[in-house]
Amino acid sequence: MKTTLFILYGGKSVEHEVSLKTAFTVIKAIDYSKFIVYPIYITTAGLWCSLGKQPEQVLELSDLIVESNSRNAASSMGEVLIKQLSIEGKKIVLPLLHGSNGEDGTVQGLLELLNIAYVGNGVLASALTLDKALSKQVLAQAGIHQAEYLSFRYDQWLEDRSSICLSIEKKLKFPCYVKPASLGSSIGISRCEDKQQLIEGIGEAYRYDTKIVVEREVIGREIQVAVRGNDKPLASLPGEFIHNHPFFDFESKYMDKSLTMSIPAQLSETMTSQIRQAAIHAYQSLCCSGLARVDFFLDANDQLYLNEINALPGFTNFSMYPVMWEKTDGTRYSELIEMLIDYAFMRHAEKQSIVYTR
Repeated sequence: MKTTLFILYGGKSVEHEVSLKTAFTVIKAIDYSKFIVYPIYITTAGLWCSLGKQPEQVLELSDLIVESNSRNAASSMGEVLIKQLSIEGKKIVLPLLHGSNGEDGTVQGLLELLNIAYVGNGVLASALTLDKALSKQVLAQAGIHQAEYLSFRYDQWLEDRSSICLSIEKKLKFPCYVKPASLGSSIGISRCEDKQQLIEGIGEAYRYDTKIVVEREVIGREIQVAVRGNDKPLASLPGEFIHNHPFFDFESKYMDKSLTMSIPAQLSETMTSQIRQAAIHAYQSLCCSGLARVDFFLDANDQLYLNEINALPGFTNFSMYPVMWEKTDGTRYSELIEMLIDYAFMRHAEKQSIVYTR
C-alpha cells in the first residue's frame, strides 16, 4: 500500500524561490513505488494551488508554479483541504516552506488541528528556531555559548534611535551584524562597520520584520552540523563552506559557483566531538524533532559560539544538510527523505496516545 505524500512549497515569504528549488529536488528524488505524491504550491500572496498533474511531468522549475482561481487564501485552502488533504488512508505532509508563513509554526499549527502527520519540527520548535531573539534566550538558559547580542522591536527604534545606536556601540562595538529576527537565507542581514552603516542596516532589517537582532562579529570559521531524529537525535560530521567572502550573504550562498564544501571539516577529534555534542544539546533545548542544521562559529582560540539553528535547512542535492549525512554514514538523498518521513510518523503515533478528555 502506497503512502500519500503532500508536498507544500513556495509560500508567502521572501524565501519563496529557495523553497521552489528545494521542492523541485525532492519531487524528482521521491520513490514513486512507495508514494503517491501531491505537490501543493502556495503563491507569494498565500493562495494554495494544486499542481493538477502527475509529478513525473515536472521537468523544469517553472512547472511547479501554477495559478489559483481563488480570490483569497481561505477559499484556496478550503479547496485543497476538501479535495486532497481529506483523502483517506495513510498520508503525510512534507512542508518545504522556508521562512515566514511556513517554517515558523503557522503551517505546523494547521496540520496539528487537522491531525495529519507532517515532516519536521513541531509548532513550538518551528516558532522558536525562526525567531533568533527568542531562541537565543532559550539557548542561553541551556548554558550554550553564543556571541553577545541585543534585540529591539520596531516601536523601540521609532521612539529612541539614538539610545539604541549608543547601546549597540557600547556593548557590541563595530563591526556588528544586523538581522531580521525571523528570517533565513541571510536575507536582510547587514555587516556594519560604523554608525551610518548601522542605521542603514537597521532600516534594511526592519523591512522584513518588526524585530531585529544585532550581534557582535565573531572572527572565525563557520561550522555546520546536520541533526536528525526525535527523542534520541543523531549529529553528522561537521562541515564548512570554503569561501573568501567577508560576509556570507544571500548572493554568496546561492550565486557563487566557486563555493566548495569541506566535509568533514578539518578539526581535531576532540573539537569534532564537542561540536557534535553541542549541536544535539541545542537541538534538544529548542524541542526540535525530525531535522535541523546547527551553525557555529569557531574562533582562532578554539572558542565555539552557536550562531543559529535552521529548522528547515537547504535541501537540494548540493545543500550542506543532505551532503553531510551522505559523508557521515552513506545515507543517500532519497533515503534521507524517507527517514524524515519515518520520524514524522513515529512522532504522530506518539501523540495519538495523549488523552484530551477527563
